[in-house]
Amino acid sequence: MKPLKRYQYERYAILCQLAYPTTFNHTQYGFSPEGRHEITDRWGRTIIRVLWGEHPEIVVVFKGSQSIWDWLVNLAFLPKQLPYGQKRCHVHWGYYKLLEQKSQLPPAAADPFVTDSMNVEFQQSQERQRDFASKTIYEQIESVLEPLLAQGKRVAFTGHSSGGAMAILVAHRLYQRYPHAIKRIVTFGQPAAGFWNFRKHYPLEQRTYRICCDLDVVTFLPPVPLMFWHVGKLLWLHNGKIYEDTPTYQRLYRSLVSWILRPITYHYMNKYIRNKDFFDKH
Repeated sequence: MKPLKRYQYERYAILCQLAYPTTFNHTQYGFSPEGRHEITDRWGRTIIRVLWGEHPEIVVVFKGSQSIWDWLVNLAFLPKQLPYGQKRCHVHWGYYKLLEQKSQLPPAAADPFVTDSMNVEFQQSQERQRDFASKTIYEQIESVLEPLLAQGKRVAFTGHSSGGAMAILVAHRLYQRYPHAIKRIVTFGQPAAGFWNFRKHYPLEQRTYRICCDLDVVTFLPPVPLMFWHVGKLLWLHNGKIYEDTPTYQRLYRSLVSWILRPITYHYMNKYIRNKDFFDKH
């Protein structure tokens, strides 16, 4: 498994952070002006951005929880069986349903101050959007990716929180049609997306990186021990270091010990030496 480079980490982390604002200038990050497609949820909120440019990599960014309803989805952890050949794979029902919902387009009317020909073009555009919105979220992602993959591009999925779980499920499903088109999956603060049989048969283990930061409680969800299992390589950011594939119980134990001992560690000389740069500002 290839290590995740620093510039790759920073790129995906920035894009995940920028998934939350309503707008951002994607061209500043190497994507073409026309290389952007936004997918909305049933309330018309953007939850997924597909970005591409001259570079052979497409990036699909999944936004995490935005409302109380989104957070409640984390509790909908009933099993949902996925079709995967002769194998049985069970995943989190709530995250699966997020990908099965359809978009809600805001109502729009033709501008009375433009010409008839422009109004016709506007109406045709609206028809195309309505046809697109009639598809599920996953079907919309696939529709956007298909022509880009036909050009020889490869796709990277990234997401924060529940968006990371959605990225895992989309990558797993897309792999069944385009096994060589998926470059990598990088998630941040992601809850587990599937059961043990999903982890056992997950085909992208060597291309998946799961980033956790200290004691991020969401990464321990759903709150049912030994029922849900994470996939991919764990990169745990803790106490200024990166730990790889630390077991969950060890991560929880070290985090709690760190919190308890933190007041004492501030007395160590390395803390004073680390803060020496403060004096350059005075």
